[in-house]
Amino acid sequence: MNTFGYTLRVTTWGESHGRAVGCVLDGFPAGIEVDIEYINREMERRRPGGKFASKRKEEDRVEILSGILNGITLGTPISMLIWNTDVDSRPYEDLKTVFRPGHADFTYHAKFGVRDWRGGGRASARETAARVAAGALAKLLLKKFGIKILGYAKEIAGVRCEVEDAEKAFEVAEKSPLRMPDRKAEKEVESRLKVAMSEGDSVGGVVEVVAKNVPVGLGEPVFGKLDAYLAYAVMGIPAVKGVEIGAGFKVAKMRGSESNDELVIKDGKIGFATNNAGGILGGISNGADIVIRAAVKPTPSISKRQRTVDYEKMEEVEIGIKGRHDPCIVPRAVPVVEAMVALTIADCMMLQGLVPRSFRT
Repeated sequence: MNTFGYTLRVTTWGESHGRAVGCVLDGFPAGIEVDIEYINREMERRRPGGKFASKRKEEDRVEILSGILNGITLGTPISMLIWNTDVDSRPYEDLKTVFRPGHADFTYHAKFGVRDWRGGGRASARETAARVAAGALAKLLLKKFGIKILGYAKEIAGVRCEVEDAEKAFEVAEKSPLRMPDRKAEKEVESRLKVAMSEGDSVGGVVEVVAKNVPVGLGEPVFGKLDAYLAYAVMGIPAVKGVEIGAGFKVAKMRGSESNDELVIKDGKIGFATNNAGGILGGISNGADIVIRAAVKPTPSISKRQRTVDYEKMEEVEIGIKGRHDPCIVPRAVPVVEAMVALTIADCMMLQGLVPRSFRT
C-alpha cells in the first residue's frame, strides 16, 4: 500500500538508493498559491545537519512536474520529484544475503522473495522526504483556516522536556540541532548521544505534535474516528513504534475525576478546563488543541556487533553496519510526523465538506 488518504490522496514512490523519490498528491483544491521555496524550507527541516546526523548530504530540492501553473494549484494531480544525488551503495555490498537486525530486510524478503539491499530500498526512511513535500502543501491548505501544526522533540535518550506553550516550544526547537524546546535537556541529550556514538550505538525518543485551531466535528463515529486515523497515519512512519493522544498511557493510572476534561465557558464559548483527551472525544475533534506523540525507536543501523543470519549460507554471522546513519532519528522525524498530521486533518476537513474544490470561484 503506497497511497494514503480518502479525498486528499498521496502516493509516494522510489527507493533509498534509486534515482529519485517522489509523490503524487491527488484531490488537492485549486487556487492555492504555492511558493516552492516554502516547500524546500520544509525539506530543509528534514535534511541531516550537524554532528549528530547522517553524513549523507542530499540536496532535497523539490521539482514540481504537474498540477501547479504560475505558482497556483490547478486542482489536478500534483507530482513532485526529489532526486537522490548522494548515493553510495558500496557499504551494502557485503549485506546482500544478510538480514540487518532491526530492519525490514527479513520481512521484505519473506513477503516478496526479493528485496532492495541498497540502504533498505523502499523500507528506508528516505521515503519520508516525499511525505514532507506533500505535507508542506497540506500545511498551506490548513493555513487558509488558521490551523497550525507544531512539532518538536519531546524526549530523546530518556531526557524529557516539559512543554506548557506549544508555539513557544516550536520556536525554541526550530533553533536547536536536536529540535528540543529545552536548552538544559538538550545539553544532557548531547552527552548521552556522545556516549552512545562512542559505543557504536544509537538512541530513540518521542516526537510531539500539536495542531491548533482545528475545527470542532472532524472525524466519524465508530470506525472513522479522528484519533484512529491519526494513529494510523503516524504509525505508518518508519521507526515509529507507538502513538499517544492527549494524556495517552497516563490515563491508565488516573481516576475518572482526573482524566475527565471539565467543561467551562471561555470567552463566551464552551471549552475545556484541561486537555487530557488531546482534542478528540468519541473520535471527533472538540475544538481543543490536538496533541499526538510518536515513540521513535533507536536507529537500527549501528556499528556495534550484532548477531544475524546469512540466508544463502544458512549460517549465523556477526555484523557491524557501515555507512552513513543518524545516531538518533528523532530530530529529523519531527517534520515527518507534522506532515502526516497535516495530511490527515486536511483530508478529514475535505471529507467534512469544509474545503472548497477551488479557492478561485
